Amino acid sequence: MELFDHVSPQDLRFRFLSAMKHASRKQIAELIGIDHGTIKSYIAFARDAATPIATAVLACDAEKKRAETAISVRSDFKGHGLGWGLLKLMVQEAERQGMEKIESIEDRSNYDALEIEQKLGFETYPYPDDQRLLLLSKPLVA
Repeated sequence: MELFDHVSPQDLRFRFLSAMKHASRKQIAELIGIDHGTIKSYIAFARDAATPIATAVLACDAEKKRAETAISVRSDFKGHGLGWGLLKLMVQEAERQGMEKIESIEDRSNYDALEIEQKLGFETYPYPDDQRLLLLSKPLVA
């Protein structure tokens, strides 16, 4: 996908939680998923309606209680609120589907994502068995 040709190596590491210079077709296929019952993928396009500029994934567990989200934005479109808007959309979509909570796994050095998620009410926890990562979680059902 053209989008990942315009994502910085650091942002690729944040998205896939491993060092890489380029996202392979297999990784992108896994990212967008096929299982419409539990995984939904969203792609944002530039005003030309042809250029992909961001992607968001919402993956729900089989019990439909917990959703996990991950977002990537093209480097040249960062800083305009697109990631913020997509995260709010993922929260709304998880609520609409009746999820009890939404989570994301972030690299500790992904300060921008951590700040956005915390401002939207996500709580931060250590990630089990990996000190480089954090689990961010937001309850959705009172």
